[in-house]
Amino acid sequence: MNNKKQVLICDDEEGVRESLNLILSEDYKLSFATNGVEALDYLKVNNPDLVIMDIKMPQKNGLETLKELHRHKPNLKVIMITGYQSVETAREATKYGIFEYITKPFDSKVVKTTVKKALL
Repeated sequence: MNNKKQVLICDDEEGVRESLNLILSEDYKLSFATNGVEALDYLKVNNPDLVIMDIKMPQKNGLETLKELHRHKPNLKVIMITGYQSVETAREATKYGIFEYITKPFDSKVVKTTVKKALL
């Protein structure tokens, strides 16, 4: 039986998705979305334990997706990843209950530690 926690990774950059796959796939069951629309569609029929999501994405950015996600699944933990962290963005995301920020380029140890803490 597979008891791995399920993590949805949402990022429009293939390299970021591949990096997170390499860092996390041994310990977690991963699913992927390339934008906020795909992530929300996925979340309509699946219940991951955690979402890791980029802020800057086409179609529906991370903050817009976070707001909608929070309305439908307020207890779902979200880790935001970004290369463009600002005070305003952090404040906005915190309002919607993000668990943590990880800035790009990210360190694999930081990613593993943050994900592990989020899933406790």
